[in-house]
Amino acid sequence: MGGVFLGMPGPWAGHMHEAADHYTTKIGGLPDWPIPLPSTSVDLIKCSACKSDLSLLAQVYAPISNTTLNIEERVIYVFGCLMPECGSTTVSWRAIRIQKSVNSEGLKSQSDKDVSSPASSVTDSKKEWKKDMWSFDSLEEDDDDIDLAELGRALSEAASLASQSKKQNNGRKLTAKTSSPVCAARVIDKKLPVIPCFYIYAEEEKVSKKDAFVCIKNISSSIKDHENDPAAQEETWEVEDYEYDRTLNADRVYLKFKKRVDAYPEQCFRYSYGGTPLLASGDAGNPGTCRLCGAARQYEMQLMPPLLYFLQEAVSEKERHALDNWNWMTLIVYTCSLNCSKDNSSDDGWIVAEEAVVVQYE
Repeated sequence: MGGVFLGMPGPWAGHMHEAADHYTTKIGGLPDWPIPLPSTSVDLIKCSACKSDLSLLAQVYAPISNTTLNIEERVIYVFGCLMPECGSTTVSWRAIRIQKSVNSEGLKSQSDKDVSSPASSVTDSKKEWKKDMWSFDSLEEDDDDIDLAELGRALSEAASLASQSKKQNNGRKLTAKTSSPVCAARVIDKKLPVIPCFYIYAEEEKVSKKDAFVCIKNISSSIKDHENDPAAQEETWEVEDYEYDRTLNADRVYLKFKKRVDAYPEQCFRYSYGGTPLLASGDAGNPGTCRLCGAARQYEMQLMPPLLYFLQEAVSEKERHALDNWNWMTLIVYTCSLNCSKDNSSDDGWIVAEEAVVVQYE
């Protein structure tokens, strides 16, 4: 799958504890669970290093629709630890996949009721588009059934909403002027760590041939500079040649990463179910296999550096130190390639599964 959707910043929530629903894609705030989190899964939102409560970093509504699988009720949550000693450690980041079992997709639950999503950049009339906003397979295989004009209008409306809100607030904090959603009452624990919350709209990434050519040209230039450097030609040690090759490869990987970020400098995350991650360094990491079924994990999404900038800008000087240790270049989320559900489903068909987060630093 080659397509990539970018999570772009929309309006800020009215406050950090603003309630929404699990169809809402957002950064920060409190998680909007489709079901009460089972007591057996509470440890999944605890830091593996210090055992403190984790803070929600991203909530992404991620339905799947293709020729072999159709799961509408599916959400990815990414959590991080705000403790000073933990933010820069890989075990302090966790991802959770919550979905309704494929066998129970036809059943109606309380979470299936229509709810209004605050600051969700899509209106209720565009609900069907919203459900498939990340589903590339459905876009590619059922092209004739999709109203491209409607999709374009939805994206345009989302971009306009975000743009107008930013202008009104001079690029600072945005407030969503919408009614509160109809959702199950939840008790807010003021002790839970919460980061500023803003909503996300989708924009498809477009990579021009010109950008690709410039990237290749810069890489080729680096190679030629090395080959024409007399000092470099005199280096004959195998170890030094190996170090050069490794450094050159790292430069190539980072250059590609930077080019993609520069093309869309506000991108908060990248989504491409089953696609290829955009690496910031040569070490791709090992996502391992699914803990429920043992299947291989595949790439689904990754959080990007601009997200950290927006969060830093939203907090006060006194609160900013809590985010200082979040110094990653990208957090890459891998999920079960089979989207397994049968081994851990509740009575109403919902499953909660921990997935893998690979952290890359500068």
